[in-house]
Amino acid sequence: MKDPLLKLLKSKARFSNTELAEALSLQVDAVNDQISQWEGDGTILGYQAVIDDEKAGEMGVAAFIEVKLTPERGGGFDRLAMRIARFDQVSSCYLTSGGYDLMVVVEGQGLRDVAQFVSEKLSTLDGVLSTATHFRLKAYKENGFIFETEEPEGRLPVTP
Repeated sequence: MKDPLLKLLKSKARFSNTELAEALSLQVDAVNDQISQWEGDGTILGYQAVIDDEKAGEMGVAAFIEVKLTPERGGGFDRLAMRIARFDQVSSCYLTSGGYDLMVVVEGQGLRDVAQFVSEKLSTLDGVLSTATHFRLKAYKENGFIFETEEPEGRLPVTP
């Protein structure tokens, strides 16, 4: 990210505009105007807190689903990808390179919720050729934030 204000705002979204201006040696009015412009043109889509679900007592599951698609004539993957992205269960959806076309991140209350979403909603869409589901077991880092605060002690043991 090239713009220092966007970079700082991404990591310190709770900073007031005055604090942002001070940190970057800018005028507060300039910061206010720039943030308003970014919010208006869609550069800034929203603000979120990064939550450690385990510490918050959230016992849901997250799955990463690889999806292979048939591209549409004249539209490629965009129309079907946007249809998938609009499902409430989908928290993220990315076009990717490699062996599959989309990486879809799905959240649910349990394994059954994710399985039901894949079998009843995702897999039944015209244009979806196949899916492969991988469940998140533990998060170490998300959106630039590390979850564990303890540093590992020394080197890892090496055995022959």
